Amino acid sequence: MFLTVSHVDVRYPGNAKPAVKDVSLQLKAGQIGVLIGPSGCGKTSLLRAIAGLEPVAAGTVQLSNRVVSQSGLTAPPEKRRMGMVFQDYALFPHLTVAGNIAFGLHGHSASSKTQRIAEVLQLVGLEGERDRFPHELSGGQQQRVALARALAPKPELLLLDEPFSNLDVDLRERLALEIRTILKAANATALFVTHDQMEAFAIGDVIGVIQEGHLHQWDDAYHLYHRPASRFVAEFIGHGVFIPGVRSQINGHLHVQTILGELTDHHELVNAQGEGTHDCDVLLRADDIVHDDEAMVQAEIMRKSFRGSEFLYTLRLRSGETVMAHVPSHHDHKIGEWIGIRAEVDHVVTFERQI
Repeated sequence: MFLTVSHVDVRYPGNAKPAVKDVSLQLKAGQIGVLIGPSGCGKTSLLRAIAGLEPVAAGTVQLSNRVVSQSGLTAPPEKRRMGMVFQDYALFPHLTVAGNIAFGLHGHSASSKTQRIAEVLQLVGLEGERDRFPHELSGGQQQRVALARALAPKPELLLLDEPFSNLDVDLRERLALEIRTILKAANATALFVTHDQMEAFAIGDVIGVIQEGHLHQWDDAYHLYHRPASRFVAEFIGHGVFIPGVRSQINGHLHVQTILGELTDHHELVNAQGEGTHDCDVLLRADDIVHDDEAMVQAEIMRKSFRGSEFLYTLRLRSGETVMAHVPSHHDHKIGEWIGIRAEVDHVVTFERQI
């Protein structure tokens, strides 16, 4: 593993609770990791500890099997061969694009600098902007200059702290995909902080969901969505609600009886400890609910949100439970209408019943 974080705590003076508590994760060389969570959850504190900008109160941070942080030891950032990209880009306004990129190339010969500047400008698609100043560039171009500057010294690890937060939504989504392509082309190992799920899914090979300093799950997007490790991850990732159910297992497969009928997970076997029946809460994503006029179950449309090719409907069952559904936008029903729905659930996810 290239980056190994083991049981790390980060504490700030005067705060009773740690900002980061017992976090462990690993990142392979060439992987892009993402830390996601609500504001104040500790993701930036963890990034700063990995960068050497904050000491760790417990645990260790290792880079290529070299311990760079532990209690009582914090190797300075400049000794970690890291690059950082911040929210505000931190470009020097009086320097050209080439001058900004050259800033991190101390000790290189003039010819070596010129060659490396040309390489990273080509990498980020800004070959024609070499002699322009930051104020002459768009926000997306400035962000790519900041990325080029961070990549120029060939850092072993690139850290990005909410680099798109000052950009509009459309540009953020497009730039997220561009930056993933750039990082993969550079074979860079990177750790990225964001609060935006779409950014996380667009960029990350592996994603960590953090709440109140605790890392709930470090996994790929597919498993975060379909196999959330905790109720918080299930609620935080994607659109979903919980309805009551009774779970059992038959021939090793999970079966759950709900108001929408019996749900069966044929993908994974459950262990024998789950024998018997148990009350539970069942996670239903919006894509688990299908609009079907012939269905036995009826639901009232409470809210609707137009998404272009589809609506996101919030629906209330006669029993009072709420579900959500993605419905093709040519099915333009009015709020207050009753429509037929049925459940098509491939991955059945349950948690202990909350009273």
